[in-house]
Amino acid sequence: MFGFDIFVVVLVGLVVLTIALGVRTVPQGYAYTVERFGRYSRSLGPGLGLIVPFIETIGHKVNMMEQVLDVPSQEAITKDNATVRIDAVSFFQVLDAARASYEVADLSQALLTLTMTNIRTVVGSMDLDQLLSHRDEINERLLRVMDAAASPWGVKVTRIEIKDILPPADLADAMARQMKAEREKRASILEAEGERQAQILRAEGEKQAQILAAEGRKEAAFRDAEARERLAEAEARATALVSEAIAQGDLAAANFLVAEKYVDALKGLAAAPNQKVVVVPIEAASVVGTLAGLGEITKTVFGEGGTGTAAARQLQSARRGSVPASGGPGAGGPA
Repeated sequence: MFGFDIFVVVLVGLVVLTIALGVRTVPQGYAYTVERFGRYSRSLGPGLGLIVPFIETIGHKVNMMEQVLDVPSQEAITKDNATVRIDAVSFFQVLDAARASYEVADLSQALLTLTMTNIRTVVGSMDLDQLLSHRDEINERLLRVMDAAASPWGVKVTRIEIKDILPPADLADAMARQMKAEREKRASILEAEGERQAQILRAEGEKQAQILAAEGRKEAAFRDAEARERLAEAEARATALVSEAIAQGDLAAANFLVAEKYVDALKGLAAAPNQKVVVVPIEAASVVGTLAGLGEITKTVFGEGGTGTAAARQLQSARRGSVPASGGPGAGGPA
């Protein structure tokens, strides 16, 4: 009985061990490869998996989640022979656990080496200015090449990002001076453009002012011409009235017109700025006669009681610009 008990215990232990070896729990985000006598058989997904004990074993535990690969800093030479230091990072995801396990020996090292090599290739095909200003294009080219190269390994390269591009110190100083010169050039251009616009605006203002001044002079000349026309019409009317009065035998209006012209001439002669002495006729009798004649004319024109001939009144009205209608009472004869 003692030997039989030992056998039963050993048998039960063997069964338990067999069951334990045949059951595998795969965590979420992972995939296990199953090998039968050292050869790949199948893959186990997340959850509870069963294998044949002592015949099948777990080969590789593959991470199926997206992973990040930090690419170390490296130097590369551009197309225009400028040496730059580049830092990058790569993101990838395993889609086929079997190919990722058996098609490449060290997946992470293979992806790292492939990324560094392609970075040097892309950088060597671009100028420094293009390299600094077209990072999106660099990332796209690297992603396309890396995805095609890693596809046979069952790996999907999702993103490649260039973290930093550092040119040499002397080259960076030269670039800074170039940028400063470019900014100063643009500032000078903007300043010249502003000055040009200001000059244009000033010229436009002066042009408008000259146009307005010319319009003012034109209006003033028009008004002056109109005034001279009115004055000429008044003089013509006055002359016509004098001629009519003379034709009717009334010499008072003619004498009044001549006396007025004579007085105006003397007044202008006395008011001239370059005249200090007024020369009168030598004969005193002639001077007295002239003054007496003017007095008689005035009396004749205006009369003793302040009324004059109708012709004289019409002459005065015509010279003031308000000529009464001819043919009224008292016209053409003495008052």
